[in-house]
Amino acid sequence: QVQLVESGGGLVQAGGSLRLSCAASGRTFSRYAMGWFRQAPGKERVFRAAISRSGISTYYADSVKGRFTISRDNAKNTVYLQMNSLKPEDTAVYFCAAGDPVNLSSFASIPSEYAHWGQGTQVTVSS
Repeated sequence: QVQLVESGGGLVQAGGSLRLSCAASGRTFSRYAMGWFRQAPGKERVFRAAISRSGISTYYADSVKGRFTISRDNAKNTVYLQMNSLKPEDTAVYFCAAGDPVNLSSFASIPSEYAHWGQGTQVTVSS
């Protein structure tokens, strides 16, 4: 079992940056692939980025490629999402998730592939 706690959300102007963090409890963090999703009110959770257990492989939604960077520090049990050039449409609650998909490259964007979720952190981008 792993518990996840996100932080780093807030209010930022369009074009600005935020770095989200997701701290995991337990000793099994490095066994999980990690993902970031966003959810706007009344909408489904949408994939943003994922990273493999070792951190070697990363995957991004097309809409964030070149703007967002996912990374992890297994020694600190933490995964990060650096978000640059933020747009008003990035406004949402951001969730981190831990999972063990058989094939991360094929299933990284599917919420049901992740067994553990944090409580989310609000990101608001003003125009």
